[in-house]
Amino acid sequence: MLRVRKSAVGWAVALALTAAGLTPASPAAARPQPGPTIDWRPCATEPESESESESEPESESEPECGILSLPVDWNQPRGERFDLALARRAADKATRKGALVFGPGGPGDSGVDRVVNGSSRFSADLRRRFDIVSFDPRGTGGSHPVICARDLLARQPQLIADQAQFDATVANNALLRADCRARTGALYDHVDTTSAARDLDAVRAALGERQLTFHGSSYGTLLGQRYAELFPNRVRAVVLEAAMDHSLGTRAFLDSQAFTAENAFDEFVAWCDRSTACGLNGRDVRVIWAGLRARAESGTLTDPDRAGVVLTPFELARLTHKKFYDTWRWSGLADWLGRMDAAASPTTASPADATTTVEAVAPYPFAVFCQDWSLPVRDYREYAAHVRRAALLAPDLRYPPALFALVTCLGTPSPVANPQHRLRVRTDVPLLIAATVHDPASGYDWARTVARQLGRHGALLTYEGWGHGSYSSSLCVERAVDAYLIDQVVPARGASCPAVDPDV
Repeated sequence: MLRVRKSAVGWAVALALTAAGLTPASPAAARPQPGPTIDWRPCATEPESESESESEPESESEPECGILSLPVDWNQPRGERFDLALARRAADKATRKGALVFGPGGPGDSGVDRVVNGSSRFSADLRRRFDIVSFDPRGTGGSHPVICARDLLARQPQLIADQAQFDATVANNALLRADCRARTGALYDHVDTTSAARDLDAVRAALGERQLTFHGSSYGTLLGQRYAELFPNRVRAVVLEAAMDHSLGTRAFLDSQAFTAENAFDEFVAWCDRSTACGLNGRDVRVIWAGLRARAESGTLTDPDRAGVVLTPFELARLTHKKFYDTWRWSGLADWLGRMDAAASPTTASPADATTTVEAVAPYPFAVFCQDWSLPVRDYREYAAHVRRAALLAPDLRYPPALFALVTCLGTPSPVANPQHRLRVRTDVPLLIAATVHDPASGYDWARTVARQLGRHGALLTYEGWGHGSYSSSLCVERAVDAYLIDQVVPARGASCPAVDPDV
Protein backbone atom coordinates (compact mmCIF):
# COMPACT_ATOMS: atom_id res chain seq x y z
CA MET A 1 0.00 0.00 0.00
CA LEU A 2 1.29 3.44 -0.87
CA ARG A 3 2.15 5.47 2.23
CA VAL A 4 2.22 9.27 2.15
CA ARG A 5 3.35 12.12 4.31
CA LYS A 6 2.19 15.72 4.30
CA SER A 7 4.82 18.21 3.19
CA ALA A 8 5.29 21.45 5.08
CA VAL A 9 5.03 24.18 2.49
CA GLY A 10 6.57 27.58 3.01
CA TRP A 11 5.17 30.46 1.01
CA ALA A 12 7.44 33.28 -0.12
CA VAL A 13 6.69 36.55 1.67
CA ALA A 14 6.84 38.61 -1.49
CA LEU A 15 6.82 37.49 -5.12
CA ALA A 16 7.19 39.58 -8.25
CA LEU A 17 3.81 40.19 -9.88
CA THR A 18 5.33 39.99 -13.33
CA ALA A 19 8.39 38.32 -14.81
CA ALA A 20 11.40 40.61 -15.14
CA GLY A 21 11.44 42.61 -18.32
CA LEU A 22 7.90 41.88 -19.43
CA THR A 23 6.80 45.50 -19.04
CA PRO A 24 8.89 48.67 -19.38
CA ALA A 25 9.88 50.47 -16.21
CA SER A 26 7.95 53.64 -15.45
CA PRO A 27 9.62 55.88 -12.86
CA ALA A 28 6.55 58.09 -12.73
CA ALA A 29 4.19 55.25 -11.92
CA ALA A 30 2.64 55.51 -8.47
CA ARG A 31 2.11 51.75 -8.21
CA PRO A 32 3.25 48.60 -10.07
CA GLN A 33 1.84 48.27 -13.54
CA PRO A 34 -0.23 45.18 -14.36
CA GLY A 35 1.63 42.37 -16.11
CA PRO A 36 0.67 40.92 -19.49
CA THR A 37 -2.31 38.64 -19.76
CA ILE A 38 -3.27 36.02 -22.31
CA ASP A 39 -6.24 36.78 -24.54
CA TRP A 40 -7.88 33.36 -24.62
CA ARG A 41 -10.04 32.61 -27.67
CA PRO A 42 -11.60 29.45 -29.11
CA CYS A 43 -8.94 27.38 -30.88
CA ALA A 44 -9.12 27.04 -34.64
CA THR A 45 -10.79 23.72 -35.21
CA GLU A 46 -8.95 20.96 -37.03
CA PRO A 47 -10.23 17.51 -38.01
CA GLU A 48 -9.62 15.06 -35.20
CA SER A 49 -8.74 11.43 -35.67
CA GLU A 50 -11.23 8.85 -34.43
CA SER A 51 -8.99 7.98 -31.50
CA GLU A 52 -8.60 11.63 -30.53
CA SER A 53 -12.31 12.37 -30.69
CA GLU A 54 -13.09 9.33 -28.56
CA SER A 55 -10.43 10.19 -25.97
CA GLU A 56 -12.14 13.31 -24.61
CA PRO A 57 -15.07 12.90 -22.20
CA GLU A 58 -18.30 14.69 -23.04
CA SER A 59 -17.95 16.97 -20.01
CA GLU A 60 -14.52 18.24 -21.11
CA SER A 61 -14.39 22.03 -21.44
CA GLU A 62 -13.71 23.44 -24.87
CA PRO A 63 -10.06 24.26 -25.63
CA GLU A 64 -8.97 27.88 -25.81
CA CYS A 65 -5.81 29.19 -27.47
CA GLY A 66 -3.73 32.32 -26.96
CA ILE A 67 -0.31 33.87 -27.40
CA LEU A 68 2.12 35.60 -25.08
CA SER A 69 4.71 38.05 -26.40
CA LEU A 70 8.13 37.29 -24.90
CA PRO A 71 11.74 38.42 -25.37
CA VAL A 72 13.85 36.39 -27.77
CA ASP A 73 16.84 36.97 -25.46
CA TRP A 74 16.00 37.27 -21.78
CA ASN A 75 19.27 39.14 -21.25
CA GLN A 76 17.82 41.87 -23.50
CA PRO A 77 14.20 42.03 -22.33
CA ARG A 78 13.46 45.19 -24.35
CA GLY A 79 14.82 43.70 -27.57
CA GLU A 80 13.27 41.51 -30.26
CA ARG A 81 10.22 39.47 -29.27
CA PHE A 82 8.35 36.37 -30.40
CA ASP A 83 4.90 34.93 -29.75
CA LEU A 84 4.60 31.87 -27.52
CA ALA A 85 1.58 29.74 -28.52
CA LEU A 86 -0.53 28.39 -25.63
CA ALA A 87 -3.72 26.39 -25.08
CA ARG A 88 -5.87 25.61 -22.07
CA ARG A 89 -8.98 23.79 -20.93
CA ALA A 90 -10.66 25.50 -18.02
CA ALA A 91 -11.46 23.73 -14.76
CA ASP A 92 -14.91 23.63 -13.16
CA LYS A 93 -15.46 27.04 -11.57
CA ALA A 94 -16.92 25.52 -8.42
CA THR A 95 -13.87 23.32 -7.71
CA ARG A 96 -11.02 25.24 -9.37
CA LYS A 97 -7.75 25.52 -7.42
CA GLY A 98 -5.60 27.13 -10.11
CA ALA A 99 -3.70 26.28 -13.28
CA LEU A 100 -1.63 23.17 -14.00
CA VAL A 101 1.01 23.76 -16.67
CA PHE A 102 2.13 20.76 -18.70
CA GLY A 103 5.69 20.67 -20.07
CA PRO A 104 5.76 18.66 -23.32
CA GLY A 105 8.52 16.20 -24.18
CA GLY A 106 10.38 15.43 -27.35
CA PRO A 107 12.18 17.73 -27.72
CA GLY A 108 9.69 19.21 -30.16
CA ASP A 109 6.35 17.90 -28.92
CA SER A 110 3.46 20.35 -29.07
CA GLY A 111 1.86 21.24 -25.77
CA VAL A 112 -0.89 23.04 -27.67
CA ASP A 113 -1.81 19.83 -29.49
CA ARG A 114 -1.71 17.95 -26.20
CA VAL A 115 -4.27 20.25 -24.64
CA VAL A 116 -6.48 20.52 -27.71
CA ASN A 117 -6.52 16.79 -28.51
CA GLY A 118 -5.32 14.93 -25.45
CA SER A 119 -5.81 16.67 -22.10
CA SER A 120 -7.51 13.50 -20.85
CA ARG A 121 -4.01 12.17 -20.10
CA PHE A 122 -4.79 13.83 -16.76
CA SER A 123 -7.46 12.44 -14.44
CA ALA A 124 -10.97 13.84 -14.33
CA ASP A 125 -10.28 15.01 -10.77
CA LEU A 126 -7.27 17.06 -11.88
CA ARG A 127 -9.22 18.55 -14.77
CA ARG A 128 -11.99 19.62 -12.40
CA ARG A 129 -9.50 21.28 -10.05
CA PHE A 130 -7.03 22.86 -12.47
CA ASP A 131 -7.06 24.65 -15.77
CA ILE A 132 -4.88 22.40 -17.94
CA VAL A 133 -2.45 24.73 -19.73
CA SER A 134 0.41 24.00 -22.08
CA PHE A 135 2.39 25.62 -24.88
CA ASP A 136 4.68 24.97 -27.79
CA PRO A 137 8.18 25.66 -26.43
CA ARG A 138 10.13 28.42 -28.16
CA GLY A 139 11.48 27.28 -31.51
CA THR A 140 8.80 24.61 -32.01
CA GLY A 141 5.28 24.30 -33.40
CA GLY A 142 3.39 27.59 -33.23
CA SER A 143 6.10 29.37 -31.24
CA HIS A 144 8.40 30.68 -33.96
CA PRO A 145 9.71 27.26 -35.07
CA VAL A 146 13.33 26.75 -36.06
CA ILE A 147 13.35 26.36 -39.86
CA CYS A 148 16.20 24.82 -41.87
CA ALA A 149 17.01 23.66 -45.39
CA ARG A 150 15.64 20.17 -45.88
CA ASP A 151 18.60 19.01 -47.98
CA LEU A 152 21.07 19.93 -45.22
CA LEU A 153 18.98 18.04 -42.66
CA ALA A 154 18.86 15.04 -44.99
CA ARG A 155 22.67 14.93 -45.17
CA GLN A 156 22.99 14.00 -41.50
CA PRO A 157 23.94 10.30 -41.46
CA GLN A 158 22.33 7.84 -39.07
CA LEU A 159 25.74 6.31 -38.33
CA ILE A 160 29.23 7.47 -39.32
CA ALA A 161 31.41 4.98 -41.19
CA ASP A 162 34.89 6.57 -41.28
CA GLN A 163 36.97 9.70 -40.66
CA ALA A 164 36.05 11.21 -44.01
CA GLN A 165 32.34 10.96 -43.22
CA PHE A 166 33.02 12.28 -39.71
CA ASP A 167 34.70 15.38 -41.18
CA ALA A 168 31.92 15.81 -43.73
CA THR A 169 29.31 15.64 -40.96
CA VAL A 170 31.08 18.30 -38.91
CA ALA A 171 31.24 20.54 -41.99
CA ASN A 172 27.59 19.94 -42.88
CA ASN A 173 26.49 20.66 -39.32
CA ALA A 174 28.24 24.02 -39.51
CA LEU A 175 26.39 24.80 -42.74
CA LEU A 176 23.15 23.63 -41.14
CA ARG A 177 23.57 25.89 -38.11
CA ALA A 178 24.25 28.88 -40.35
CA ASP A 179 21.26 28.05 -42.55
CA CYS A 180 18.91 27.58 -39.59
CA ARG A 181 20.07 30.87 -38.08
CA ALA A 182 19.53 32.73 -41.35
CA ARG A 183 16.04 31.31 -41.86
CA THR A 184 14.89 31.44 -38.23
CA GLY A 185 16.41 34.69 -37.07
CA ALA A 186 17.79 35.59 -33.66
CA LEU A 187 15.60 33.07 -31.84
CA TYR A 188 17.71 30.22 -33.26
CA ASP A 189 20.46 30.96 -30.73
CA HIS A 190 18.00 31.13 -27.81
CA VAL A 191 15.94 27.92 -27.87
CA ASP A 192 17.73 26.40 -24.86
CA THR A 193 15.80 25.19 -21.81
CA THR A 194 17.11 27.98 -19.57
CA SER A 195 15.39 30.47 -21.88
CA ALA A 196 12.29 28.25 -21.90
CA ALA A 197 12.27 28.22 -18.09
CA ARG A 198 12.10 32.01 -18.10
CA ASP A 199 9.26 31.73 -20.61
CA LEU A 200 7.53 29.39 -18.17
CA ASP A 201 7.76 31.93 -15.37
CA ALA A 202 6.25 34.53 -17.67
CA VAL A 203 3.40 32.11 -18.37
CA ARG A 204 2.89 31.62 -14.62
CA ALA A 205 2.70 35.38 -14.11
CA ALA A 206 0.34 35.87 -17.06
CA LEU A 207 -1.96 33.17 -15.66
CA GLY A 208 -2.13 35.11 -12.39
CA GLU A 209 -0.59 32.22 -10.43
CA ARG A 210 1.47 33.17 -7.38
CA GLN A 211 3.36 29.90 -7.62
CA LEU A 212 3.75 27.30 -10.35
CA THR A 213 1.99 23.94 -10.46
CA PHE A 214 3.75 21.92 -13.17
CA HIS A 215 3.83 18.45 -14.69
CA GLY A 216 6.70 17.76 -17.09
CA SER A 217 7.09 14.63 -19.18
CA SER A 218 10.37 13.24 -20.58
CA TYR A 219 12.26 16.19 -22.13
CA GLY A 220 9.78 18.43 -20.35
CA THR A 221 11.37 17.35 -17.05
CA LEU A 222 14.47 19.38 -17.94
CA LEU A 223 12.18 22.40 -18.03
CA GLY A 224 10.76 21.60 -14.60
CA GLN A 225 14.22 21.02 -13.15
CA ARG A 226 15.62 24.24 -14.57
CA TYR A 227 12.61 26.25 -13.41
CA ALA A 228 13.02 24.93 -9.87
CA GLU A 229 16.69 25.97 -9.92
CA LEU A 230 15.98 29.48 -11.17
CA PHE A 231 12.76 30.22 -9.26
CA PRO A 232 12.69 28.00 -6.14
CA ASN A 233 10.34 30.28 -4.22
CA ARG A 234 7.80 30.21 -7.05
CA VAL A 235 7.37 26.43 -7.00
CA ARG A 236 4.10 25.13 -5.60
CA ALA A 237 4.40 21.59 -7.02
CA VAL A 238 6.54 20.09 -9.81
CA VAL A 239 6.14 16.57 -11.18
CA LEU A 240 9.00 15.07 -13.20
CA GLU A 241 7.57 12.08 -15.09
CA ALA A 242 10.23 10.00 -16.90
CA ALA A 243 12.96 12.34 -15.67
CA MET A 244 16.15 13.07 -17.59
CA ASP A 245 19.51 13.32 -15.86
CA HIS A 246 21.13 16.51 -17.11
CA SER A 247 24.49 15.89 -15.42
CA LEU A 248 25.98 13.34 -17.83
CA GLY A 249 28.91 13.67 -20.21
CA THR A 250 29.18 11.99 -23.59
CA ARG A 251 30.18 8.51 -22.42
CA ALA A 252 27.80 8.32 -19.47
CA PHE A 253 24.92 9.63 -21.57
CA LEU A 254 25.41 7.01 -24.29
CA ASP A 255 26.13 4.14 -21.90
CA SER A 256 23.02 4.78 -19.84
CA GLN A 257 20.89 5.04 -22.99
CA ALA A 258 22.31 1.78 -24.38
CA PHE A 259 21.66 -0.07 -21.11
CA THR A 260 18.13 1.35 -20.91
CA ALA A 261 17.29 0.35 -24.49
CA GLU A 262 18.59 -3.20 -24.01
CA ASN A 263 16.62 -3.58 -20.79
CA ALA A 264 13.45 -2.66 -22.68
CA PHE A 265 14.30 -5.26 -25.34
CA ASP A 266 14.83 -7.88 -22.61
CA GLU A 267 11.44 -7.09 -21.09
CA PHE A 268 9.72 -7.38 -24.47
CA VAL A 269 11.35 -10.78 -25.06
CA ALA A 270 10.31 -11.94 -21.59
CA TRP A 271 6.72 -10.86 -22.30
CA CYS A 272 6.69 -12.77 -25.58
CA ASP A 273 8.00 -15.86 -23.80
CA ARG A 274 5.16 -15.84 -21.27
CA SER A 275 2.21 -14.27 -23.12
CA THR A 276 0.02 -15.79 -25.80
CA ALA A 277 -0.89 -12.21 -26.80
CA CYS A 278 2.55 -12.03 -28.42
CA GLY A 279 2.45 -13.32 -31.98
CA LEU A 280 5.97 -14.70 -31.51
CA ASN A 281 5.07 -16.68 -28.40
CA GLY A 282 6.69 -20.10 -28.48
CA ARG A 283 9.47 -18.94 -30.82
CA ASP A 284 12.99 -17.73 -30.04
CA VAL A 285 12.59 -13.97 -30.37
CA ARG A 286 16.33 -13.30 -30.08
CA VAL A 287 17.08 -15.67 -32.98
CA ILE A 288 14.40 -13.97 -35.10
CA TRP A 289 15.80 -10.56 -34.20
CA ALA A 290 19.38 -11.59 -35.01
CA GLY A 291 18.21 -12.71 -38.45
CA LEU A 292 16.41 -9.44 -39.09
CA ARG A 293 19.42 -7.43 -37.99
CA ALA A 294 21.71 -9.46 -40.27
CA ARG A 295 19.40 -8.76 -43.21
CA ALA A 296 19.40 -5.06 -42.31
CA GLU A 297 23.21 -5.09 -42.25
CA SER A 298 23.24 -6.63 -45.74
CA GLY A 299 20.64 -4.17 -47.07
CA THR A 300 17.97 -6.81 -47.74
CA LEU A 301 15.38 -6.04 -45.04
CA THR A 302 12.23 -4.17 -46.10
CA ASP A 303 9.55 -2.58 -43.97
CA PRO A 304 6.25 -4.47 -44.44
CA ASP A 305 4.34 -1.27 -43.68
CA ARG A 306 6.15 0.70 -46.44
CA ALA A 307 6.41 -1.29 -49.62
CA GLY A 308 9.91 -1.52 -51.03
CA VAL A 309 11.56 0.60 -48.32
CA VAL A 310 14.79 -0.87 -46.98
CA LEU A 311 15.46 -0.65 -43.25
CA THR A 312 19.00 0.16 -42.18
CA PRO A 313 20.28 -1.42 -38.94
CA PHE A 314 19.87 1.91 -37.15
CA GLU A 315 16.34 2.42 -38.48
CA LEU A 316 15.33 -1.12 -37.48
CA ALA A 317 16.57 -0.44 -33.95
CA ARG A 318 14.96 3.01 -33.80
CA LEU A 319 11.50 1.89 -34.92
CA THR A 320 11.60 -1.12 -32.61
CA HIS A 321 12.70 0.97 -29.66
CA LYS A 322 9.87 3.47 -30.25
CA LYS A 323 7.32 0.68 -29.94
CA PHE A 324 8.60 -0.14 -26.45
CA TYR A 325 7.17 3.19 -25.19
CA ASP A 326 3.66 1.80 -24.59
CA THR A 327 2.89 -1.80 -23.66
CA TRP A 328 -0.25 -1.71 -25.82
CA ARG A 329 2.09 -1.44 -28.82
CA TRP A 330 3.94 -4.64 -27.98
CA SER A 331 1.54 -6.99 -29.79
CA GLY A 332 1.82 -4.82 -32.90
CA LEU A 333 5.61 -4.89 -32.61
CA ALA A 334 5.57 -8.69 -32.44
CA ASP A 335 3.35 -8.80 -35.53
CA TRP A 336 5.64 -6.37 -37.39
CA LEU A 337 8.74 -8.42 -36.58
CA GLY A 338 6.96 -11.63 -37.55
CA ARG A 339 5.90 -10.25 -40.92
CA MET A 340 9.45 -9.13 -41.66
CA ASP A 341 10.79 -12.53 -40.65
CA ALA A 342 8.36 -14.28 -42.99
CA ALA A 343 8.95 -11.95 -45.95
CA ALA A 344 11.36 -12.78 -48.72
CA SER A 345 14.37 -10.56 -49.33
CA PRO A 346 13.61 -7.81 -51.88
CA THR A 347 14.94 -7.71 -55.39
CA THR A 348 14.52 -3.93 -55.71
CA ALA A 349 14.08 -1.39 -52.95
CA SER A 350 14.73 2.19 -51.90
CA PRO A 351 16.49 3.54 -48.78
CA ALA A 352 14.34 4.12 -45.69
CA ASP A 353 15.01 7.85 -45.69
CA ALA A 354 14.15 8.41 -49.34
CA THR A 355 11.31 10.94 -49.54
CA THR A 356 9.60 12.91 -52.27
CA THR A 357 8.61 16.44 -51.33
CA VAL A 358 8.33 19.87 -52.85
CA GLU A 359 9.15 21.63 -49.59
CA ALA A 360 12.66 23.09 -49.54
CA VAL A 361 12.60 23.78 -45.80
CA ALA A 362 11.51 21.87 -42.72
CA PRO A 363 11.05 22.59 -39.00
CA TYR A 364 13.92 21.38 -36.82
CA PRO A 365 12.72 21.09 -33.21
CA PHE A 366 15.78 19.04 -32.22
CA ALA A 367 17.86 22.24 -32.30
CA VAL A 368 17.16 22.72 -28.59
CA PHE A 369 19.05 19.52 -27.74
CA CYS A 370 22.36 20.85 -29.04
CA GLN A 371 21.91 23.99 -26.89
CA ASP A 372 21.17 21.93 -23.77
CA TRP A 373 23.82 19.22 -24.12
CA SER A 374 27.55 19.35 -24.78
CA LEU A 375 28.49 15.90 -26.13
CA PRO A 376 31.88 16.45 -27.75
CA VAL A 377 33.55 13.75 -29.85
CA ARG A 378 37.10 14.49 -31.08
CA ASP A 379 37.31 12.27 -34.14
CA TYR A 380 36.02 9.12 -35.80
CA ARG A 381 38.20 6.91 -33.62
CA GLU A 382 36.49 8.18 -30.47
CA TYR A 383 33.07 7.97 -32.14
CA ALA A 384 33.68 4.37 -33.22
CA ALA A 385 34.69 3.47 -29.66
CA HIS A 386 31.33 4.81 -28.42
CA VAL A 387 29.48 2.74 -31.03
CA ARG A 388 31.41 -0.44 -30.12
CA ARG A 389 30.76 0.08 -26.42
CA ALA A 390 27.04 0.63 -27.07
CA ALA A 391 26.96 -2.70 -28.91
CA LEU A 392 28.52 -4.42 -25.89
CA LEU A 393 26.00 -2.83 -23.51
CA ALA A 394 23.09 -3.50 -25.88
CA PRO A 395 24.07 -6.71 -27.70
CA ASP A 396 20.61 -7.14 -29.23
CA LEU A 397 19.49 -3.61 -30.06
CA ARG A 398 23.13 -2.48 -30.71
CA TYR A 399 22.23 1.02 -31.93
CA PRO A 400 20.46 3.07 -29.23
CA PRO A 401 18.69 6.08 -30.82
CA ALA A 402 20.85 8.36 -28.65
CA LEU A 403 23.73 7.73 -31.06
CA PHE A 404 22.05 10.12 -33.48
CA ALA A 405 22.30 12.89 -30.88
CA LEU A 406 26.08 12.68 -31.23
CA VAL A 407 25.83 12.95 -35.01
CA THR A 408 23.45 15.89 -35.14
CA CYS A 409 25.38 17.89 -32.52
CA LEU A 410 28.90 17.23 -33.83
CA GLY A 411 30.89 20.44 -34.00
CA THR A 412 28.52 22.49 -31.85
CA PRO A 413 30.52 25.42 -30.41
CA SER A 414 31.09 25.37 -26.67
CA PRO A 415 30.05 26.37 -24.17
CA VAL A 416 26.43 25.59 -24.97
CA ALA A 417 23.73 27.86 -23.56
CA ASN A 418 22.43 25.39 -20.96
CA PRO A 419 25.27 22.96 -20.19
CA GLN A 420 24.97 19.80 -18.12
CA HIS A 421 25.42 20.18 -14.38
CA ARG A 422 24.33 18.63 -11.11
CA LEU A 423 21.01 19.99 -9.91
CA ARG A 424 20.98 22.81 -7.38
CA VAL A 425 17.37 22.96 -6.18
CA ARG A 426 16.26 24.54 -2.88
CA THR A 427 12.46 24.48 -3.04
CA ASP A 428 10.15 24.41 -0.03
CA VAL A 429 8.12 21.52 -1.41
CA PRO A 430 10.01 18.49 -2.80
CA LEU A 431 9.85 17.87 -6.53
CA LEU A 432 8.08 14.57 -7.28
CA ILE A 433 9.95 12.18 -9.60
CA ALA A 434 7.55 9.62 -11.12
CA ALA A 435 9.82 6.90 -12.52
CA THR A 436 9.28 3.59 -14.32
CA VAL A 437 11.69 0.73 -13.62
CA HIS A 438 11.66 -0.46 -17.24
CA ASP A 439 11.30 2.89 -19.01
CA PRO A 440 12.84 2.42 -22.50
CA ALA A 441 13.95 6.05 -22.92
CA SER A 442 14.37 7.77 -19.53
CA GLY A 443 16.09 5.01 -17.62
CA TYR A 444 15.37 4.29 -13.98
CA ASP A 445 19.03 5.01 -13.23
CA TRP A 446 18.44 8.57 -14.41
CA ALA A 447 15.52 8.95 -11.99
CA ARG A 448 17.56 7.64 -9.06
CA THR A 449 20.45 9.98 -9.90
CA VAL A 450 18.10 12.97 -10.12
CA ALA A 451 16.61 11.97 -6.77
CA ARG A 452 20.08 11.84 -5.20
CA GLN A 453 20.94 15.27 -6.62
CA LEU A 454 17.72 16.75 -5.24
CA GLY A 455 18.18 15.18 -1.80
CA ARG A 456 15.46 16.33 0.59
CA HIS A 457 14.18 18.63 -2.16
CA GLY A 458 12.98 15.62 -4.16
CA ALA A 459 10.83 12.51 -3.69
CA LEU A 460 11.00 9.37 -5.85
CA LEU A 461 7.84 7.43 -6.71
CA THR A 462 8.63 4.15 -8.44
CA TYR A 463 6.36 2.31 -10.86
CA GLU A 464 7.55 -1.29 -11.12
CA GLY A 465 6.29 -1.75 -14.68
CA TRP A 466 7.05 -0.78 -18.26
CA GLY A 467 6.64 2.10 -20.70
CA HIS A 468 7.86 5.64 -21.18
CA GLY A 469 6.04 7.36 -18.33
CA SER A 470 3.79 6.01 -15.62
CA TYR A 471 0.91 8.39 -14.85
CA SER A 472 -1.29 6.97 -17.62
CA SER A 473 -0.17 3.38 -16.99
CA SER A 474 -0.95 2.92 -13.30
CA LEU A 475 -3.95 4.01 -11.25
CA CYS A 476 -1.69 3.84 -8.19
CA VAL A 477 0.72 6.35 -9.73
CA GLU A 478 -2.14 8.54 -10.91
CA ARG A 479 -3.60 8.76 -7.40
CA ALA A 480 -0.23 9.55 -5.82
CA VAL A 481 0.57 12.25 -8.39
CA ASP A 482 -2.91 13.75 -8.05
CA ALA A 483 -2.58 13.91 -4.25
CA TYR A 484 0.72 15.72 -4.67
CA LEU A 485 -0.58 18.20 -7.25
CA ILE A 486 -3.90 18.89 -5.53
CA ASP A 487 -2.99 18.81 -1.82
CA GLN A 488 0.84 18.74 -1.89
CA VAL A 489 0.92 15.31 -0.26
CA VAL A 490 4.37 13.88 -0.91
CA PRO A 491 4.84 10.08 -1.21
CA ALA A 492 6.84 8.52 1.60
CA ARG A 493 10.45 7.56 1.08
CA GLY A 494 10.66 4.35 -0.94
CA ALA A 495 7.07 4.56 -2.17
CA SER A 496 6.30 2.33 -5.14
CA CYS A 497 3.41 1.09 -7.26
CA PRO A 498 3.10 -2.47 -8.60
CA ALA A 499 3.40 -3.24 -12.30
CA VAL A 500 0.25 -3.48 -14.40
CA ASP A 501 0.42 -6.61 -16.56
CA PRO A 502 0.56 -5.68 -20.27
CA ASP A 503 -2.11 -8.33 -20.96
CA VAL A 504 -4.65 -6.77 -18.57
